[in-house]
Amino acid sequence: MLIALLPLLSLAACNQRPDTGHVVVSAIGDPPRLADPRKVQLDTPDLLFADSTAEGLVRFDANGQIEPGLAERWIVIDGGMSYIFRLREARWADGSAVTADQVVDALTDQMAARSRNPLAPFLTAIDEVVVMTPQVIEVRMTRPRPDLLKLFAQPELAIWPTKRTGGAGPMRVALPGRSPLLRPAIDPTQADSDDQRATSPEDDVRLIGEPASRAIVRFMAHESDLVAGGSFVDWPLVGLSDAAPANVQIDPAVGLFGLTIVNRDGFLADAANRDAIDQAIDRDALTQAVRAGWEATSQILPDTLDSAAAPAFPAWTAIPLDQRRATARARVAAWRGGPVTLRIAMPQGPGATIAFGQIAASLRAIGITATRVAMRQDADLRLVDAVAPYDSARWYLANACAMCGDAAKTALLAARDAPTLAERSRLIAAADVALRDDVAFIPIARPLRWSLVALRLAQWHPNSRAWHPLTKLRADPR
Repeated sequence: MLIALLPLLSLAACNQRPDTGHVVVSAIGDPPRLADPRKVQLDTPDLLFADSTAEGLVRFDANGQIEPGLAERWIVIDGGMSYIFRLREARWADGSAVTADQVVDALTDQMAARSRNPLAPFLTAIDEVVVMTPQVIEVRMTRPRPDLLKLFAQPELAIWPTKRTGGAGPMRVALPGRSPLLRPAIDPTQADSDDQRATSPEDDVRLIGEPASRAIVRFMAHESDLVAGGSFVDWPLVGLSDAAPANVQIDPAVGLFGLTIVNRDGFLADAANRDAIDQAIDRDALTQAVRAGWEATSQILPDTLDSAAAPAFPAWTAIPLDQRRATARARVAAWRGGPVTLRIAMPQGPGATIAFGQIAASLRAIGITATRVAMRQDADLRLVDAVAPYDSARWYLANACAMCGDAAKTALLAARDAPTLAERSRLIAAADVALRDDVAFIPIARPLRWSLVALRLAQWHPNSRAWHPLTKLRADPR
């Protein structure tokens, strides 16, 4: 397939796309759906669509910082035990007014067990959400959470009306279809609404969901301005495209990239055996094979964050790879359960193929055979590739713990339920150590996130969330 794409991907041109007309965005994934994030698992096109047509109380700006959404301002009181939001005057897509009761109902539903929202487990510190006045709501906490605003800014926590007709903006669907055209919503707080209706075509965004190969071809043919949602899976295609360096952007994304243990039977039942696998993987060879300069890691936490201690490192980090592999090889040889074969769940794509090849070679070096299976198939280890939605060590530890031992689970639950921030920090540090000792997750790197960005998109900025709102792409041409 790659060979067939070479003639198309090499269509690099010298001229930029004209800075006129609507912005065209190719997001890697399926065509976008106007779907409620509380009920449906969404990919990049869906999330961009949701973020554009239905905002939360707050949202991310182009730099990944918090800015107003449905809430025009807010205060945090009682040491982080209460968040009070004043709602702006807003309207749903059908023209009806957004009410505080509707916002409270939506937030309450997001916290409920019936929600499929992946962020629901991190909202457990919220006690209740109540209406204080027709314009003011309060989020009351059982435990302090200084990072709550960053959670509320996620597109998965966008506010939707009970009868789903579309959210409150900041954009509206001007032309529906598989590649919808989005247009800035009219702000009801502006006196001259007629002036707002006279929008420029440059304010509009065409959102296309398509495979990475097609998105890159479209960009290189100057038929789009942005390729969004790139990961390690499709990074090798960027090299084939001969895209200009000025157009290739890498986000300084933070999060998890590694293998989580999803089967603790047989060879994987013993933490020492899991540690042998951890020691054997040549992280530098894997990351450099996918992309030169992609930094490897052997720790779960990228930094101290809200932990009371520095990130926990494995004991073997200072030992040379060949010595580590000798120890791991001896461990595998001592196993009396027969030949060790491990199923590793990986996504499809050239970057994933390269990564699996490197993992399989590392395991083969210590006497283990690796087989590749699809992400949804039964497996022994499964790849985790996720950008952190907010800067909490507990997010890293909870997502690394797909199948932890009792000690690690107990430590994580204790950290979640800590009554004070100081106690939470102490318990998070203890959970980090427990998870390292349990070897429930094998860190490899931080997430690789890339975009192809036309120079006309002057507001696009790399950021640690790897999130780029469609409303924050171009400078105002007028």
